[in-house]
Amino acid sequence: MSGALSVVDATLTRMEWADWAQIMRGRVYGADHEDAGPRPDRVYAELVAGPLDGLLLDITGRPGGELRAGVELRTEIGAHGRGGRARYALRDGPGRYLDWRGDTP
Repeated sequence: MSGALSVVDATLTRMEWADWAQIMRGRVYGADHEDAGPRPDRVYAELVAGPLDGLLLDITGRPGGELRAGVELRTEIGAHGRGGRARYALRDGPGRYLDWRGDTP
């Protein structure tokens, strides 16, 4: 990766991107920014790779078949910018990981 990464209408250097990614790690996708940590009464899967890498997705009550088929999550930082979605699907094997499958408009 060389140069800068464009995120929404801002441009981040590699160092700023690494800092931003570290801040986001362990936060729950879609949660309020003031209280973005996981809750003990919920079940989470980690999003792996793609624009939402490191975030946790609340999968409480979601059927495994839905997760294996894949979920599309709204994000402004994917390949399609505002209104775009990142697609993630449940990884085979142990653990709760959803691997990135690409971005859609």
